[in-house]
Amino acid sequence: MFKTGIGFDIHKFVKGRKFILGGVEIPYEKGLSGHSDGDVLIHAISDAILGALGRPDIGYYFPDTDKKIKGIDSKKILKKVIEFLKEDGYKISNIDNVIICEKPKILPFVEKIKESLSNIIEIEKEKIGIKGKTTEGIKKENFCASISVVLIEK
Repeated sequence: MFKTGIGFDIHKFVKGRKFILGGVEIPYEKGLSGHSDGDVLIHAISDAILGALGRPDIGYYFPDTDKKIKGIDSKKILKKVIEFLKEDGYKISNIDNVIICEKPKILPFVEKIKESLSNIIEIEKEKIGIKGKTTEGIKKENFCASISVVLIEK
């Protein structure tokens, strides 16, 4: 049995925060806002998996009103989602991701991000697709977004 899910997340760049993407710190002058570390890629992947499982989104499990998880490392979110995946008897066939931001360029970090995600999710790097896209200058460098699609199988 196969199921698909799609996830999306977007955060503004702000000064005074680290830019974390796929569990990797990307050198940049700003980071992403958010109740957690703002990792849009991990959030989109988590929501894609939860959607494929027919479960609520990450906001249900990790609400931004919960002061105890303020600043949470998004890797912890994804690890919990992977626990749900295993509990429900599924495994990931593949994940495809699009990261949208003007700056910084994502390409130099793709392999490091794939390695990070591979370790968190416990799948081969070859099952993870990552593409960096810009908005061709339509919207300047004040946000980063990610769209993720996952295929799971039982």
